Amino acid sequence: MIRVEGLTKRFGGEAAVAGVDLAIAPGEFFAILGGSGSGKTTLLRMIAGFERPDSGRILIDGADMTAAPPHKRPVNMMFQSYALFPHMSVAKNVEFGLRQEGFRGAELRRRADEALDLVAMRDYAERRPHQLSGGQKQRVALARAIVKRPKVLLLDEPLSALDRKLRETTQLHLLDVQKKTGVTFVVVTHDQDEAMTLASRVAVMNEGRIEQVDTPRALYAQPVNRFVAGFIGATNLLAAKASGEGFLGDGVVGFLVASAPVAGAGPFWVSIRPENIAIAARAPHLPRSNAENGVIEGLSYYGDHTIYFVRAEGGALLRAARFNAVHAAAAFHVGDAVTLSWPPEAVTALRS
Repeated sequence: MIRVEGLTKRFGGEAAVAGVDLAIAPGEFFAILGGSGSGKTTLLRMIAGFERPDSGRILIDGADMTAAPPHKRPVNMMFQSYALFPHMSVAKNVEFGLRQEGFRGAELRRRADEALDLVAMRDYAERRPHQLSGGQKQRVALARAIVKRPKVLLLDEPLSALDRKLRETTQLHLLDVQKKTGVTFVVVTHDQDEAMTLASRVAVMNEGRIEQVDTPRALYAQPVNRFVAGFIGATNLLAAKASGEGFLGDGVVGFLVASAPVAGAGPFWVSIRPENIAIAARAPHLPRSNAENGVIEGLSYYGDHTIYFVRAEGGALLRAARFNAVHAAAAFHVGDAVTLSWPPEAVTALRS
């Protein structure tokens, strides 16, 4: 549905987007994920037609749209601010785009009612935006965006204004609407939890480039480099040197063995997720590999799990996660001497 080829955009000599290639399938819920300044919003605005690329091409449903203005593209965009007209009712807000295209009478009302039904807002049709909650405004903005039946819906940080509980509910609602309409959804977000929950595939952006495009599960379990490993979820990232059948942790940890080491010369980094590290009372004998003695320097309690910050004897500060329901009777405290250990399959070796 969307193909981006060598897309580049510069502002004042700086490349906000640098040679991006991307393909998004029809009916896909796709996320572009990145931090502030990564280029994700500029990329979305170029797909929408609000920014003209310096080089490269944008194809939508097979047609070259690189130079087409926004209103000539089969896309609609839902803005972060929702941009509802305050003087119009909910129904009038949803009808606005159709009126601009010449719809009138029964067909106009039928299309608007269908869109409001889809987002469960038909009962609020006569209210004004100031009479709605944040979640309700978000649903009206969604109805207004889909009422014109675009091939692609672009969403710029659509849930950033909502509190956490409402954001979780609205995520499910977005997924339901996308499934019912079959429209290709492309969402830009800095929130990794949002991207991983909503999208079937995620593009991780950094400094104007795409680091990796993959499923949420693959991004988490098989990152291609240390940026993706550190950006997606929490992890322990350690510089390492190849040594025999494993890695030597560059002075801060001992010998590391991975189930699938990276071949060739380094430098290397290793990633170990906190939930894959077992924490136990200090053992009298340390295994040869994948284990460290240390002292707990701090902890963070999250209800269902606790993160322990352990200063290893080699100097590294390692994070280990423990599910509280499983280990309720064996909690550790700051100052406890402990042993950390992890299996080879928990060690992901990375080149960069």
